[in-house]
Amino acid sequence: MKRPADSPFRFRGKRPDEYALPDLNPHMKLHYELVPPVVVAEEAPNFKGRWGEAFPDPSLPLHLEIGPGNGFYLAGMAGRHPEFNWLGIEIRFKRVVLVAKKILGAEVQNARIARYDAWQLDDLFGPGELGGLHINFPDPWKREINAKHRLICPALVSWAAKTLKPGAEVRLKSDHRPNLERFVKGAEGLPFEVVDFRDDVAKNGSPWPDDLVTNYQSKFIARDEPVYAALLRRTGA
Repeated sequence: MKRPADSPFRFRGKRPDEYALPDLNPHMKLHYELVPPVVVAEEAPNFKGRWGEAFPDPSLPLHLEIGPGNGFYLAGMAGRHPEFNWLGIEIRFKRVVLVAKKILGAEVQNARIARYDAWQLDDLFGPGELGGLHINFPDPWKREINAKHRLICPALVSWAAKTLKPGAEVRLKSDHRPNLERFVKGAEGLPFEVVDFRDDVAKNGSPWPDDLVTNYQSKFIARDEPVYAALLRRTGA
């Protein structure tokens, strides 16, 4: 998966001494002090094809959450499902620190947070490396002029088809229905089946039995606004 074609940007991790003003962002240095569960950007690509080595039990299937926010979902799911390894991808230093602290507070050993760019996931994962993909409330970028910035796009769906193992699930939640529709539409012709699609999980239930309601999702429930969810499964052999 690559950035939009008109973007010359290529993300690269840098050590503190490579920054002109290394003390400007206190979270930048702090995230180095939280290794592990933090995986710094300079090291993350080295785990491609061997992410199990980043965890105490390398044999467990790897689940990925793109954009874990404050880490509530990632740490919570790691606690509920110790049979999986859980990895979050986040680019902002502050959010990496927040997620790391949430993981440490939950005392889960099977969760990591890597600082990296979600537009360059090809740097981090090989074919069939993921046992599950989770995306919660991605920025919708509702205006068409900003469509190139949408995380859920054909490139992401194609990347997921390549990187997920057969039988792996994709779990999507959003307050913006077109986010999920774009993934479902992009999955046409690819090895995916749409297992379920719910228009209001508060009223109709979740497509999966172990739904974890985040603080962000609770805000929509309190306002009686719908949250949409889609469950897809990677097919094939």
